[in-house]
Parts: sequence; structure tokens; C-alpha cells
Amino acid sequence: MCETNAYVIKDGREELFLDNVDILKAEGSRVYLRNLFGEQKTFEGRVKEISLMKHRIVLEEQA
Repeated sequence: MCETNAYVIKDGREELFLDNVDILKAEGSRVYLRNLFGEQKTFEGRVKEISLMKHRIVLEEQA
């Protein structure tokens, strides 16, 4: 099973926000994420990068 993790950039470093992301939905200045286990999180910001080969999502806070 391919696991995609979401990270947030804080102080120039990436911190894990949610692991095993199954669904990502961007709406305006919010990003909604849900993982394989049903855990849901909302992030205030934007998607900076998605790498399908590396199975990672990078989120960035709005300035």
C-alpha cells in the first residue's frame, strides 16, 4: 500500500501534519485532509507541492 504523508513548513522545516492521507480537498484558503483511518484535519493555508513519486504533500501557511 502506498502511503502519502502531509507535511507543514514551520520555521523552514517540514513537520508531519497527517499520515496515510487518502483524500485532500482544497477550498479557498483551507485544505481538508482525511486519512485511511478516518482521521480528519483542516489546514489554513495552501498546497505548496505534491510529489506522487515520493508520496508526500507539502502545505504552506498563508502569509
